[in-house]
Amino acid sequence: MRDWVRFLTCSAVVATGLFGAAAWALAEPYELTKQDLMDPAQIKSTEVSLFGVKLGDSEGKALDLLVNEKIQGVKAEQEGTFILLYDQRKPIGAMAGVRVMDGKVDMLFINNRFAFKTRGIFRNVLNSESSEDVRRHLGKETSGDENVMGARLAYDQQGFEVNYLGKDVNVEFMMPR
Repeated sequence: MRDWVRFLTCSAVVATGLFGAAAWALAEPYELTKQDLMDPAQIKSTEVSLFGVKLGDSEGKALDLLVNEKIQGVKAEQEGTFILLYDQRKPIGAMAGVRVMDGKVDMLFINNRFAFKTRGIFRNVLNSESSEDVRRHLGKETSGDENVMGARLAYDQQGFEVNYLGKDVNVEFMMPR
């Protein structure tokens, strides 16, 4: 009888571990408009999504989620290789979008006009007042360039880059290098 109890206990522990590992592997991506992720070390471009679209998704999926489905307050247009998202209230420039190359999404981008829709750390980044402010939120970049016009801060291992140009802040998510 004791062996039977030990067997059931071990089985329960193993099953719990397997279910926990499966849940971690199937974790939802970091949706820019929903999650409040604040730890920059947890950001990986391959796990970032923009209204459900991630790097590597097909052009058809991107068109379905960004253009064919209505996103409240957002106007979407396809221009060449880009699907651009505009704020319906002030459609003066794209606030976010994706680039499609060879039938797959190879870049997501957001800028400071998208800050009101963004949650988590990137809301703070998009509202940054200086390149030092960006570094305070994300940590030291792996490469980049800074001059009197602005700064390009690349976080290569995580697969994104921040371009700070005065009041204009842009973030591009690409495959990690």
